[in-house]
Amino acid sequence: MLSVVIPTINEEKYLPRLLHALQQQTYPDYEIIIADAASSDDTRQVAIRHGCRVVPGGRPAQGRNAGARWARGDYLLFLDADVTVDPTFLQDLLDRVRRSRLAVASGFITPDSNRLLDNLLVLVSNLYHYAMQRVSPHASGFYIIVRKGLHERIGGFNEQLFLTEDHDYVVRAARQGKFRYLWQPRVTFSVRRFRKEGRARLVWKFLALEVYRMFKEVRREVVQYEFGTFS
Repeated sequence: MLSVVIPTINEEKYLPRLLHALQQQTYPDYEIIIADAASSDDTRQVAIRHGCRVVPGGRPAQGRNAGARWARGDYLLFLDADVTVDPTFLQDLLDRVRRSRLAVASGFITPDSNRLLDNLLVLVSNLYHYAMQRVSPHASGFYIIVRKGLHERIGGFNEQLFLTEDHDYVVRAARQGKFRYLWQPRVTFSVRRFRKEGRARLVWKFLALEVYRMFKEVRREVVQYEFGTFS
């Protein structure tokens, strides 16, 4: 069984797309857990209408850990609320994980944008993460799959980190199990943050975080990073 854990805060616009995509999956044995950080919109109602279990959440690390505590699956799949997936995503992902005997994995992402710049930026990020997978594991953040037992052994996500908790998570997990950054299957994510913050500003933030985390854990607001304020 697979447990899909989705942390949310004010995601009434994007969450229905993802839940609809999950309901179309060819793989049947899964559950969906929404860890909601006290949304002020209809996020919780959307989740309930789609038959999801809703539990109290928090920031992304807190929400993922909270959802995982309720999970009944052998595998945990952490997804962001603003992604969508093809109907065969769960089946393809599990097939690749089992075939390669992976304990933890993340993978390539695709922007929901036709802009050349957006696709180039994401391609560079994908290739960097792919190239670094055996040296310094990175996660796209939009999706991570892990064996539940491994998640529990490493103590879940580090809730003390302000950002880069996804990278920290796969680094620690990869010390105890095989990790890969997969070419396929891929999630498609919203470029809403690109639109709001601007491409150059966002690239600068990610570069600053990458350099900072080489030397110290990101336990403070190194760069301004908003949650729950994107439409």
